[in-house]
Amino acid sequence: MREGWDKVRLAEVATFKGGGTPSKNKPAYWGGEILWVSPKDMKSTYISTSIDTVTEDGVSNSSISIIPECALLLVVRSGILARTVPISIASSELTVNQDIKAIIPSRRISSSFLYYFLISQESLLLEKVTRGATVHRLQTEVLKGLRIPLLDLDEQKRLVAILDEAFEGIDTVIANIEKNLGNARELFESSVVHHVFGDPDAKGWGRSKVEELALPKKGAIRTGPFGSQLLHSEFVDEGIAVLGIDNAVDNEFAWRKSRFISEKKYEEMKRYTVKPGDVIITIMGTCGRCAIVPDDIPTAINTKHLCCITLDQERCLPEFLHSYFLYHPMAREYLEKHAKGSIMAGLNMGIIKSLPVRLPDLSEQSRIAAEIDNLRNEAQRLEAIYQQKLTALAELKQSLLQKAFSGELTAKSAEAAVEEVTA
Repeated sequence: MREGWDKVRLAEVATFKGGGTPSKNKPAYWGGEILWVSPKDMKSTYISTSIDTVTEDGVSNSSISIIPECALLLVVRSGILARTVPISIASSELTVNQDIKAIIPSRRISSSFLYYFLISQESLLLEKVTRGATVHRLQTEVLKGLRIPLLDLDEQKRLVAILDEAFEGIDTVIANIEKNLGNARELFESSVVHHVFGDPDAKGWGRSKVEELALPKKGAIRTGPFGSQLLHSEFVDEGIAVLGIDNAVDNEFAWRKSRFISEKKYEEMKRYTVKPGDVIITIMGTCGRCAIVPDDIPTAINTKHLCCITLDQERCLPEFLHSYFLYHPMAREYLEKHAKGSIMAGLNMGIIKSLPVRLPDLSEQSRIAAEIDNLRNEAQRLEAIYQQKLTALAELKQSLLQKAFSGELTAKSAEAAVEEVTA
């Protein structure tokens, strides 16, 4: 921070309040006119709505307090603290749950100035997060100890005005990029559905099912070992690879988490061996993802979270079934209708076996798979460009914040920085 700026602990210019949850067994506590904010509501700078509301009885009979308008709301307990610290400003009086800490500025600090200061400290706060198995925590003492410049209100107002204008321009560009990104994805899917697959009846494609396209031998369609057949305690540091959801979650095969079993254990598990060209589909956890096992796969088996299909490649190419499963409207409609629960909530081998397939000849399958691959590569190229731009804009925001709280930010320098990155 600029030499000469007085710095004080945040606890000296703000008070802190926690939250809580009224009893769920008391219907009279819920459905009132008072906002009850939880981390899932923290999606914008200003909080004016919440999924749940509470009554005055719910407040007076519970360990929660009314948080005043313009207080800063900060998530201090959540798994999301692994990557970001959500911060918002209360647009009206409200209450918060126990996962949120309210920071109420004194008259010496404006809410907007404090908001920008806190988001400028996100990297530091993330370093201070205590990480548990599922829930991460940010201690209140860490927040209280933050050193904030104590500027006069006119100077705070000047900096806020500069940041407001700069961030508004950046956010407009971000919105346009995200729109373009969505359009690129829609164009890819539309091109695949209408131009690559087209009308199967007009093209005279045959009708089949996945089970009829598998190699005609026992176990051609299979899931991995269940329950006591393979325990986590039986995994070893090296040996025979074990494939899971993470290997197919991006709809392309990828090596991620290392899991191995011993050669001795593999002798019991040989029937679950995956082969080059097998199509694997996730059926638990993140369901409905699909990938093709590569030609250079070492000896490996699949877990119970995957359905593995060994195709009769004289009838159906793995590349065609992969594209058909992911993009063909007939496949998507079938899966939406038959998956247990919501879409892709739960697949099983029976559902996959009965999946209807409109099947062209092998040469047409090869042409279709190649065309979809080219379209996907172009879509991924555009997405990478857009993501790079989004990253640059996020970095620009942090750069402007650092300059603001080190005394280096002027309206002219902010305007120039925004123009350079958004040009």
